[in-house]
Amino acid sequence: MNNIARIIFFDILKSKITLIYFIVLSLVSWISFLLEDSVSKGLLTVMYIVLFSVPLMALLYSTIYIYNSKEFITLLLSQPIKRGNLWSSLYAGVSASLCLAFLLGAGIPIIVYSFDATGFLLLAMGTGITLVSVSLAFLIAVLTDDKSVGIGLSILLWLFFTLLYDAVMMFLLFQFSDYPIEALTVLLLMLNPVDLARLQIMFRLDISAMLGYSGAVFTDFLGTTLSTVLSFVLLIAWMVAPYRLSLKIFRKKDIV
Repeated sequence: MNNIARIIFFDILKSKITLIYFIVLSLVSWISFLLEDSVSKGLLTVMYIVLFSVPLMALLYSTIYIYNSKEFITLLLSQPIKRGNLWSSLYAGVSASLCLAFLLGAGIPIIVYSFDATGFLLLAMGTGITLVSVSLAFLIAVLTDDKSVGIGLSILLWLFFTLLYDAVMMFLLFQFSDYPIEALTVLLLMLNPVDLARLQIMFRLDISAMLGYSGAVFTDFLGTTLSTVLSFVLLIAWMVAPYRLSLKIFRKKDIV
């Protein structure tokens, strides 16, 4: 298991796409801190870049990698290797390499300019979103054998988390403005791991004006402390649940 994960880890690290990902993250992070007149503004800029680009990279790359590794997976399954161990090794190799690329690309400038709890929280949220995205990508890849469908689902999921979600929230706000929809808003917020990560950083920076409607309702409904704890728990659930479901499906799936 460890050997398979190590092979996948170094294979992805040597990929040109991973190198480009690291370079782009590093450049935009350094530039964000250099152009802003305060560390807090720099962190906000980096945060939005991370929450926009990291899910896209992790979702798309992981999905494509699983489809492209189908023959490799089939070959390994012909060996005396348990399916659970193989799937865990694939997940460990893919997620570890993408997390390392993120931590080196965005982590170095963040640590240089913000060597404090806020900077480390941003790195933790970026790593968490990477793990969530890889878990979702594995679930998508195991649910459908059609590569184009899988890639399309990954893009749609990324669009929903980063762009469409806010539009849906605003639509519900205007359509049901005469009704008490706070509980529904809190429930819908739980369905977006990207927004949960954003709220964690906003809580730390104490920028209530930038929480957005859903964030404000979430905080007012539960309180700041409970909101922070619940956000962490939900993010962990988003990491674990899709992966566990994909593992369950993979153990019973016919690999052709």
